[in-house]
Order: sequence, then structure tokens, then C-alpha cells
Amino acid sequence: MPFAEAADGTALHYEVHGSGRPLVLLSGQSNSRRWWDPVRGGFDAAYTTVVLDWRGTGESGRPDTDSYSTPGFARDVVAVLDHAGIDRAHVYGTSMGGRVAQWFAADHPERVDRLVLGCTSPGAPHGVERGPEVRAALGQGDAAAARRALLELMYTPGWLARQGERQVFHTLGDPGMPPHARRRHLRASARHDAWDALPRIAAPTLVVHGSDDAFNPAANAPLLTERVPGARMRLIPGARHAYFEEFAEVATPLVLGFLAEGGS
Repeated sequence: MPFAEAADGTALHYEVHGSGRPLVLLSGQSNSRRWWDPVRGGFDAAYTTVVLDWRGTGESGRPDTDSYSTPGFARDVVAVLDHAGIDRAHVYGTSMGGRVAQWFAADHPERVDRLVLGCTSPGAPHGVERGPEVRAALGQGDAAAARRALLELMYTPGWLARQGERQVFHTLGDPGMPPHARRRHLRASARHDAWDALPRIAAPTLVVHGSDDAFNPAANAPLLTERVPGARMRLIPGARHAYFEEFAEVATPLVLGFLAEGGS
């Protein structure tokens, strides 16, 4: 079980799978490496995938300090790649992982081959925030109702119905996170603002978003595409926030095709 050490001494757990050129997969807010479990196999066949537990999640350290920020998470990614002996990699970040990927690509261009930004945002004040009705649904006191609201933001009703009584979803947050880490993740994602850094991204970039994403509104996709030099955009019709899982038959080949343009 490999651990890297962050600049502040926090232990950062990560895993390496597959074979081929390196591909870093970055998960969403308050989620561990398990976010990628349902789809990672589709990437392992072509790439050496690196997945990590953000500080505060999974097996990583959980400091109750002001060390949680999207630029800080990007520095944690650097520590993981250094420990794994990886100088350069493709990077695919979704949701908050996409916010972190923006900083990683802007601040460390020499380490990024190709970049995929999924269901993410440039952040306030230039991004499009979720509506008040979404915030109210997620913030309600009834935990079961709030969980159901989050599920319906992640997945379409039809797909959820086909899951039946399935209890395990890897996109709803790491159940083992302490409250202080959840608060700090929320604050880190909410304070993200990479608008001025986006033009510095030099890697070929693909922006992917579900057309029906209300959790992180799809209107953010064209904002990122216009701001990152040479970026291209693909919307997945009918998809919500977890497009990469529910629509994996579309999304995974789309991303693999884009990455393959840079050589295998």
C-alpha cells in the first residue's frame, strides 16, 4: 500500500493499476479513489492508472488544518507522482478533481501530456453556480431525502430504477470521512477560482460534461473551453453529473480516443 508524503507531512495513499503510459484519475469532492472503481477497468487496459485518496479521505491523512484547497490538492498530486516515479502523465479530473486538474496543468505544464476536464467549473466568480433549489435539496435535515436528492443529481431516474435496491454508490462521498474533513473539502471546492490560470494550460484539453448536469451546471463547459487555449468540448446528451459512470459506454471511449491522439 504505497503512501507519498505531502509538503506538510500528510500521508497520501495512492494505487497504481494497469500498464502503459501513465494516466492520473482525479475524483470528486469528499470522495476517495473508490470514485473510479466502476469505470477504472476501462482505462487500466490501455494505461497505467494512478488513483489517490485526497487528504481527508480513504487511507490518506486527515489533518484538521488550513491545508485543503484546490491548488493544495494539485501539490498533493505532484507529491504522489514524484513518489511513484512518474515525470509526466495524462490527467483526467472530474468534478472537484477537474478543478484540481486545472491548477495542476497550469502550474506544472511539463508534467501533463493531455488533459480531460469532466463535469467541472472554473469556479467563482466566473463560473455558473448550482441553483438555490439544488442547495436546498442537498441541505435538508432529512438525511435519506438529501441522499436521494444527491443520487438524482448524479444519475438519471431510469438508471437509478434499474439499480433496484443497490446500496453502494462510490460518488456520494467517502463514508469514513470525519466531519472536519468534509467541511474543509466543501470550502476548498467552493473557493476554487482558476480563471486567471486557465490560459496558462498548454496541454491539449478535452472538456466533457453531461448536458443535464444541474449539480455542476453544463453551462460551465463552454466557459472552460473558451478559456483554455485550443480546448475542445463534448456534451453527453441526457447525462447528469456522474456521466462517466452511467454513460461509460460513451464517455470512456470518448476519453480514450482523445488520449490516444497523443500516442499510446
